[in-house]
Amino acid sequence: MTLSTEDPFVTHRSLLFTVAYEMLGSAADAEDVLQESWLRWSDVDRAQVREPRAYLVRVVTRQALNRLRTLSRSREEYVGEWLPEPLLTSPDVAEDVELAESVSIAMLTVLETLGPTERAVFVLREVFDLPYGEIAEATGKSAAAVRQIARRAREHVAARQPRVRVSRSEQRAVVERFLLALRTGQLQELMEIMAPDVVMIADGGGFVTAALVPIRGVETVAKLLARANSLVTRFDATGVWLNGAPAGRLDFDGESAAVSLTVEGGRITRIYVVRNPRKLTRLDEPAQLAR
Repeated sequence: MTLSTEDPFVTHRSLLFTVAYEMLGSAADAEDVLQESWLRWSDVDRAQVREPRAYLVRVVTRQALNRLRTLSRSREEYVGEWLPEPLLTSPDVAEDVELAESVSIAMLTVLETLGPTERAVFVLREVFDLPYGEIAEATGKSAAAVRQIARRAREHVAARQPRVRVSRSEQRAVVERFLLALRTGQLQELMEIMAPDVVMIADGGGFVTAALVPIRGVETVAKLLARANSLVTRFDATGVWLNGAPAGRLDFDGESAAVSLTVEGGRITRIYVVRNPRKLTRLDEPAQLAR
């Protein structure tokens, strides 16, 4: 079946991808979910679908839930820390503050601590503002149960997400200072820009060298970063927009890494470093995200 540009699936594709990506934290898995959803959509009698957008969101949610339950088992066997797959985004994404926050690496990492149904309910309600009745249809729960799940999920996320929302200009300024300090190997500058209790989480997936557990404390993190820079013959750190926020891309000796930062009070509190090459395939073409 060939889809025309007027087909609802094409019209809402960016929205559907965003739903799947926020539920899964993986662009590759989100694309697989969209393919499965399109196959189901191609067999549907369109005359019976009164609200294509809501119908398609339900289909994608169900497919994503099935995929998420399968992935939750495989991620338990993941080598080292698991981080979301970073997406190159245009600066325009940041203009929708709620969307940008919902797709941030920090938020997706928090969502990973929710159960599959809790994650689906939180995403559909808090990010896409779907009515409880529609969420109930998508998840196979009653509307009353969805309300309770949504409340628990909100409390869970609120306890783990950054308490202070910083402006994009402040985020960019801190990122630029951080990347400059990395390029020049300035240990003192690195220590000054990070909070005393900074945590660095790295994801190598077992394919490249990366810390298997979070690294904590400003001195330890700064020395590790400075040492890593000194061990490579070619190192470049450039500013990019990842997941709706200013971030960094590192290229060194034929390898790459994506770096996302959480900033609070003008200092870096979390550093997320994705080195798994299988998660770095979406850094050349901006992802199309929508609510």
